[in-house]
Amino acid sequence: MNARLWMGIGWPAFLVAGLLEMVVFALVDPGELHWGGEPLPLSAQAVYTLAFFVFWGLCLVACGLTALLMNTPAPDEPLTRRSAD
Repeated sequence: MNARLWMGIGWPAFLVAGLLEMVVFALVDPGELHWGGEPLPLSAQAVYTLAFFVFWGLCLVACGLTALLMNTPAPDEPLTRRSAD
């Protein structure tokens, strides 16, 4: 994949991950999160960071699947790679 396609996948995913981070942590206090009945042994900043990267990864998968589906040829077209122009 070329750099333009990677940026077309990564940048929207980054923006949506940032938006998700703001929405989720406007409603959730990271100090009150529990895992298996025990409080998380992480600082609030670590929770924010880990959550951002999880959100970004999920958004990357969604954007990547969209890019993959957009590059799939129609049934009546030959199986050759179409340009991204």
